[in-house]
Amino acid sequence: MVKTVSPSIVLDPGQPTPLISQLVAAMTEQIHNGTLLAQERLPSIRRMAALCNVSPITVANAYTRLVSAGLLDVRDRGGYYVKASPLLATQRPPIDSLWLLQHAYEDNAPVIKAGCGWLAQPYIFTNAVKQGLKALEQSPNLASMLDYGSPYGLTELRRSIRRLLAKRDIPCVEDGIILTHGASQALELVLRALTQPDDTVLVDDPGYCNLYPLLQSLGLKVIGIARTHAGPSPDLFERAIKTHQPKLFVTTSILHNPTGSCVTSDNVEAIHALAVQHGVAIIEDNIFLDLTPESQPCHARYDKLQNIIHISSFSKTIAPGLRVGYLASAPEVGKRILRYKMAASLTSAGLNEATVLSIIKTGQYGHHLTDLRERLFQAQKTVCQSLVNVGMTLSLRPMGGLFAWARFGKDVSTHAVAERAAADDILLAPGSLFRPERSDSQWFRFNVTHSNHARLYAFLEKENKGR
Repeated sequence: MVKTVSPSIVLDPGQPTPLISQLVAAMTEQIHNGTLLAQERLPSIRRMAALCNVSPITVANAYTRLVSAGLLDVRDRGGYYVKASPLLATQRPPIDSLWLLQHAYEDNAPVIKAGCGWLAQPYIFTNAVKQGLKALEQSPNLASMLDYGSPYGLTELRRSIRRLLAKRDIPCVEDGIILTHGASQALELVLRALTQPDDTVLVDDPGYCNLYPLLQSLGLKVIGIARTHAGPSPDLFERAIKTHQPKLFVTTSILHNPTGSCVTSDNVEAIHALAVQHGVAIIEDNIFLDLTPESQPCHARYDKLQNIIHISSFSKTIAPGLRVGYLASAPEVGKRILRYKMAASLTSAGLNEATVLSIIKTGQYGHHLTDLRERLFQAQKTVCQSLVNVGMTLSLRPMGGLFAWARFGKDVSTHAVAERAAADDILLAPGSLFRPERSDSQWFRFNVTHSNHARLYAFLEKENKGR
């Protein structure tokens, strides 16, 4: 007969840590230290709720998390048992870029998403989206917006993008602009069109974490170029070109993810000269382009799209769920890329594109950007100062944008810190996730729109002082 145990667990509703997280942490510890043994049956959800003086929903959610973590089994019409192989059960999925995405999106995602990569809800341009959708509802062209449409994307929106780029002195023609399902799809399409398996691609180090699994899936060799405050290191860029003969360089010039830095004019000129000299095309992933002044240096502005493919998106300025990105290139390059878009998805989301167009046409987008830049600048000041106040060291104080790059005052196991934070309902993003080979890094990426929480800084201060 299987024994049913009654764990001795005391939860404190006065603590800032949610009761679910307290219960998960307590039961995890008891499984790890042998207080709860393999094959033992736990109390029913209602019985456990009575023992811990919490609601059945709290216990149900806690049990679900423990099952997902591999610590409990469910059988016998919903009975919960300590998993039979506790040694294996304690092994968590590796903390990598896919873990970061899944952990941020799942139903029981952490309350404080300090390490995520998108705007927090108070910063989303919700009212304009509502107005745009209402206008589309009354439009006589709604039916056509629900059709497949042009593979290039909505023509009028491409014209608007052309005008936005022209204000930044980035000239392009409509046939060189292709709308995509977010900037991520634009990156994938460009890589598929311009590379073959075993080609070498240079990337920022640190850089965009979700790029690395994509490159790996395409069979591409990846070489990181160290990132300085001024931009990618020209010396290391030249050395990598001579040693590895790369096909492409994927880089972010403006409000770099994860460090928040922007390239200087001198850096753009030096990198561009080397790329042209050695025949290396540059993919410039500038999804935060609209969050900086129109005079901000970048490769697309310097090169006029001769040797550059420029990628951007409205997801980081209007709403993350409004998946409208685009790429701008020379028309002949665009035709090659378009074939891959048609093979992958035929066209992109016409309704989303029409919503973005409506927001731009009413003039709201420009006013929103002015307001958003100022709000992000203030959020940067607040979060950066709060990080410093709890003993964190900043790489730099960004001029705006979403990200701050910071580390503890002493060396730590960043993945262990991230796991402890997750148990406390805090999502952190260790710096190794942003390195091409997941190399060691003492840095963390903080999203300033998600980081203004006293509980986050209490956790960081406790970690900095030692547990």
